[in-house]
Amino acid sequence: MADALTTPVDQKIHTRARRAAQDPVGLPPRPLPGLDPAWSRVVTAPDAEGVTRRWHVLDNGPVLQGRGEAVRRTLLCVHGNPTWSYLWRRVLARAPSGWRVVAVDQLGMGWSERPGAPRTLGQRIEDLTRLTDALELTGPVSTLAHDWGGPISLAWAQRHTEGLAAVVLTNTAVHQPADSAPPSLIRLARTSALLDRVCVDTPVFVRATTALSVPPLPRPVRAAFASPYASPARRAAVGEFVEDIPFEADHPSRAVLDEVAAGCEDLQDVPALMVWGTRDPVFGQRYLEDLLRRMPHADVQRYTDASHLVLEDRPDGVEVIWAWLQDNASGRRRPAAHAPRDGRAPVTPVPVRVDTTRPHELAVAELAGGTPRRITFGELAQRVDDVARGLAARGVGAQDRVAVLVPPGIELTTLVYAVWRLGAVVVVADAGLGLGRLGAALRSAGPRHVVGIRTALALTRLTRVPGQRLHIEPGGDQVQALAEEGRTAGVALPDPSTIDGDQDGAVLFTSGATGPPKGVVYTRDRLGAQVGLLREGFGFGPGERFVAAFAPFALYGPALGLTSVVPDMDVTAPQTLTAAALAEAVATVDATTVFAAPAALRNVVATADGLDAAQRAVLSGPRLVLSAGAPVPVQLLHQVKELLPAAGTQTPYGMTEALPVASHDPTLVAPEELAAQSGVCVGAPLPGVEVAVAPLAQDGTSAEHLVHEPGTLGEIVVRAAHVKDRYDRAWMAQRDSERPPGWHRTGDAGHLDDRGRLWVEGRLAHLLVTPQGPLTPYAVEDRVRDGVPDVADVAVVGVGPSGAQQVVVVVVPEERLGRMARLRGAQTGASTLAQGDLAEVVRAAAAVPVAAVLVRDWLPVDVRHASKVDRSAVADWADAVLHGRGPVERVRNVLRGSAPRTRSR
Repeated sequence: MADALTTPVDQKIHTRARRAAQDPVGLPPRPLPGLDPAWSRVVTAPDAEGVTRRWHVLDNGPVLQGRGEAVRRTLLCVHGNPTWSYLWRRVLARAPSGWRVVAVDQLGMGWSERPGAPRTLGQRIEDLTRLTDALELTGPVSTLAHDWGGPISLAWAQRHTEGLAAVVLTNTAVHQPADSAPPSLIRLARTSALLDRVCVDTPVFVRATTALSVPPLPRPVRAAFASPYASPARRAAVGEFVEDIPFEADHPSRAVLDEVAAGCEDLQDVPALMVWGTRDPVFGQRYLEDLLRRMPHADVQRYTDASHLVLEDRPDGVEVIWAWLQDNASGRRRPAAHAPRDGRAPVTPVPVRVDTTRPHELAVAELAGGTPRRITFGELAQRVDDVARGLAARGVGAQDRVAVLVPPGIELTTLVYAVWRLGAVVVVADAGLGLGRLGAALRSAGPRHVVGIRTALALTRLTRVPGQRLHIEPGGDQVQALAEEGRTAGVALPDPSTIDGDQDGAVLFTSGATGPPKGVVYTRDRLGAQVGLLREGFGFGPGERFVAAFAPFALYGPALGLTSVVPDMDVTAPQTLTAAALAEAVATVDATTVFAAPAALRNVVATADGLDAAQRAVLSGPRLVLSAGAPVPVQLLHQVKELLPAAGTQTPYGMTEALPVASHDPTLVAPEELAAQSGVCVGAPLPGVEVAVAPLAQDGTSAEHLVHEPGTLGEIVVRAAHVKDRYDRAWMAQRDSERPPGWHRTGDAGHLDDRGRLWVEGRLAHLLVTPQGPLTPYAVEDRVRDGVPDVADVAVVGVGPSGAQQVVVVVVPEERLGRMARLRGAQTGASTLAQGDLAEVVRAAAAVPVAAVLVRDWLPVDVRHASKVDRSAVADWADAVLHGRGPVERVRNVLRGSAPRTRSR
């Protein structure tokens, strides 16, 4: 490569730099949006060569002194190119008491002195060191950086580990991953034809940086960012900064950057936080993944809707940074595993590996596709080892994230246990999320490897999911080929006993019923505790035979020594299970237990008329039917019991973050108990699980303290050994959910009764906050179902501002004939507002003030379970109807991935 300092373009830049050196150092013009002039000052300090320079810094230290406030801690902020310390104005504005914030303008940048010659990365690191010496920073120091301020601040941190409190990074990099090209925008700006024109002669590069923001920044803010760079001479360092990016192996700054990257290992004991905008076309997610490989202990807060200037796009990121810094300063740490409050012994975990105590017995049977397939425990264990070696030969290592996108069955089971066998992390996201959300979820997890069917791999490419691809098809020969490759690879597998149980084991995703799906991280020990709870809570284990029609638990059979059969259905679309397919699955393994989502059971009941006598006889065998994923109507369970007469029914309550929590048989709850309580009874907590409630205030918020008193309405809060470890790369969501530390706030509202049973009354997100206080939807919906004839479904939503919401009841009639038609009076099928007697009957049954009664043909539900009513979509629709804006459900459902709920499929 030609010497970077000898090209005509560079000579032109350096001439301008010398001219810029004559510009006086000044303070920012006043006023600038959000910038307090009291923070600005000029500091004299030597540069890397010992030349005395004048630096502009934003520093709230003098303000603290003026208030007589002692500095307890310091935050050092370093900008990149082509911004300046204005980037950190909100950080200064929101600084907690006792925190000094110092935000520097690097030499040649912002309002600092123009040195008259280019600065290399090494020089900038030394510049910062000498400046901070002159500033005499006191107290434990944390760093915060963005863009090319990242490696500069990290190098400073590596030099100052004594007294270093924490490191915070936003959209930056310390290394160019070998498997990807440098950012196209930077490569383009760095070409000899454009470098001077784009970066110096014109403000294109300066203006382009703020143009990346989503939503667009206000014009005064964009002008403030550009204000120090008003002339070519003042922009000389902008071009020099771009020129100093060491993409090439022989670049003068490459060795320094490599040293900074390697030095990240020296920060393993230093708390770290990364706040990232994933829409950044410069420092995108691949750089986040690289940093996390170097600093795997770091906490992460991702913003999928933010770009390069993440704290401009998401100002709440500043609150995240301060909350994290204060938690770290206070020593707030997550507690170790707890002993249950009632003194019960914790559940014994079951290792997440194939049980080989009965190698010749059937492990998994798969009925999908028309040709049944089977594998024994011994065969499965051997194949898992062989495939694990094959994956290792393909580059899968311990703690690598591996997205497995294969339908439930033998291949999925083999691959998941092979990933666990290597000490790697399984990333599982089912198609029930909807294609758009599926891609976004996988991308957020940042897998290093993606294993999947052809259509899934195509989706991951389309949605820019990172990772090395491996094609696997159910029933194909790809897994067998991978196993054969493993047998000849000569790869040694780790001793399972040496794999730390605190290591991540799986990343699962919430359904997204009340917002974007969140990644949920389980450690290996927490997975084992979940498997152990299934064994102790429901008697799962050797000798039991299990119909796995519920995707979340289709994988645990091999670890339990439990024979599993996957019925002929699309497990990601539960409503596709028919009574005949269920009978076939039960007969295949002489099943003792059936686990199916409510939508699956509804369709089984709806299609039962097609069963012959032999099939009905087969269904008299199972001892237990479990259903989870959404509330299960008691009437449906009675219908299931008629079809499976020997089976008890259980409806485990839980969520992706903690499943199961409680369980019972709803058909055994006496009518008088139902009448005396509100909501849906989900039973007593399972062994080793503690449940409490955080009482609701008048405004619908939940308290910080927890209670166990019967009848107190509040947010349901749980703790147990099998509760999630954390939300993945969503630090603030995890912090909000873990109050007090060690507990998980479920987002559900409910109460405990005097027998210790839990009653769920709805999601907190769906609470109606009326002038009379919070109102939960389930109880009102139940009263309408019971009190209004011929209603197929009902949803209660609130319209209006929180605190003054009005109750709207949306009903789905049965056939628009008979008694309901008479109640509706003159109503026609095209009408939305309930007419005639219907509104009066609904209002009387609801037993609360009802502002409006609306009629729909169906209620939108989540795609994943086809059972949870999307009350947010219903509320938006009701608001639009009542304000004359017309129906909007079609657009909402496209965006949300909702589906219509029907009585059967």
